[in-house]
Amino acid sequence: MPDPTATVTEVAGRRLRLTHLDRVLYPRTGYTKAAVLRYYTLVAPAMLPQLAGRPASFLRLPEGVEGQRFWAKRVPPGAPEWVAALLVNHGHETLRQTVVDDLPTLLWAANLGCLEFHVPQWRAEPRSHDRLIIDLDPGEGTSVVECCQVALAARELLAADGLRCWPKTTGSKGLHLSVPLLPTPAERVTRYARDLARRLRRALPELVVDQMAKQLRTGRVFVDWSQNNSAKTTVAAYSLRARPEPTVSAPLEWREVTECRRADQLVLTADQVARRLRETGDPHAGLADPAEAGELPSDG
Repeated sequence: MPDPTATVTEVAGRRLRLTHLDRVLYPRTGYTKAAVLRYYTLVAPAMLPQLAGRPASFLRLPEGVEGQRFWAKRVPPGAPEWVAALLVNHGHETLRQTVVDDLPTLLWAANLGCLEFHVPQWRAEPRSHDRLIIDLDPGEGTSVVECCQVALAARELLAADGLRCWPKTTGSKGLHLSVPLLPTPAERVTRYARDLARRLRRALPELVVDQMAKQLRTGRVFVDWSQNNSAKTTVAAYSLRARPEPTVSAPLEWREVTECRRADQLVLTADQVARRLRETGDPHAGLADPAEAGELPSDG
């Protein structure tokens, strides 16, 4: 059946057919596909530098957050010829994955029902990382409030090693810290991340765990150093999350991390994030600046 809401538009010189614009993707709030496309249009100037050059993995929910969901890595059949792609070796197979380098590609993917955008810590070469990710995951009995305490300790340790980090919410319960690096062998980044997790555990033994076993995580924050594995991806800054409400993996100011006393202070929705970006700018702008890329200490 023809879609009466479909519209053909031109975005940055690319022709896009946008469909089912009135479909409600977040039933709890009535947030529609049109609203999703509008959100990604508004945040694109800040989001695209965080996606550029990285092979994307999409969490697709064509019917919305209460419908079927599936991961998509391959460039789908029928994709426009102008959609950029990278050939990525996943060990047992090589996949042609989308690279979201511009607004037309971002909106094309969102129109397919891609609510979440995930990328690795590398660009063209999996063996060379240009970013370190510190994933702070609160265990039962803790929240993002405790993650903020660990984040502040991590910032101090990183600074002592000559590294700068940028915080963002996961859009779920935890925090991510992103550290821009000069191209560094993947194994070395993982070793450093593991050592940093151990140092945090030693500094905050009542608050931090660096092992994945769930029985160890109650009342503590898990520092998931394994997220730096080349095969893993992390939700991108400004990506929506497929949760009951349209929450966002939202870049933060360090002031917000320092002042966090309640978990709901750092639950940010699409409308809030778009407004923050318009009024106060992008807290993660420096993360994409090549001049900010650091070098791991020689014993890392």
